Amino acid sequence: MPAPENPVSENPVSESPVSENPEPQAAEAGTSRPSAAKTPAPKTPDASRRSERSRRAIFDAALALVSETGYAKTTIEGIAARAGVGKQTIYRWWPSKAAVLLDAFLDLAARAAEEAGAAPGDTELPDTGDLAADLRLVLRATVDELNNPRYDAPTRALAAEGSTDPELGARFTSALLEPQLNVFARRVEAAQAAGQADPDVDPRLATELLVGPLHHRWLHRTGPLTHAYADALVDLALRGLTPRA
Repeated sequence: MPAPENPVSENPVSESPVSENPEPQAAEAGTSRPSAAKTPAPKTPDASRRSERSRRAIFDAALALVSETGYAKTTIEGIAARAGVGKQTIYRWWPSKAAVLLDAFLDLAARAAEEAGAAPGDTELPDTGDLAADLRLVLRATVDELNNPRYDAPTRALAAEGSTDPELGARFTSALLEPQLNVFARRVEAAQAAGQADPDVDPRLATELLVGPLHHRWLHRTGPLTHAYADALVDLALRGLTPRA
């Protein structure tokens, strides 16, 4: 701003020109204007925690709706309303309700394992040295899980949708089914190494002999799914696994 035409007073506070809106000066020399108290900056919201809360609400809503109304009547709009989020939030993270349900189910399985006391990453079957006892224990637990409404509805929905959606089916298999089958196969391999199972038996085929009939009965409802049925499957499968004399 150009300097004013008239000179300032003989005792100027400053040699610089006076602005149009001068700051008030101290009344006495050596007296400074008190500074304003500093207000702490507001904390930045934790976006990761907010996202985690939304993700958990979406998972819970998807699982609840599938159990209450069935897969066909479950919609993205319904999940969003139940979770208290906008549907665009869901579409930003998942391409379809089936994808939401798959991730929700995987999360449910992980939480169930944690509640059961399993260590993170601990996916091996028990190995007490008694193959029959270990397999009975695990198959009985599988029966309990498949009979639990908390798991039954979402598992059926994913199995049905995966049969018509190749991409979802492949992800369902790779993320859930294959890891479970591989765990059984490794337990059979350990039994072979310990001389408890025929070394010529294909571990994957032995696994399918154990879990295949169980899931067939559950999926098609061809008979009651009980601990006795699980025990009978183990006994029958072990006849084929017993080392030949």
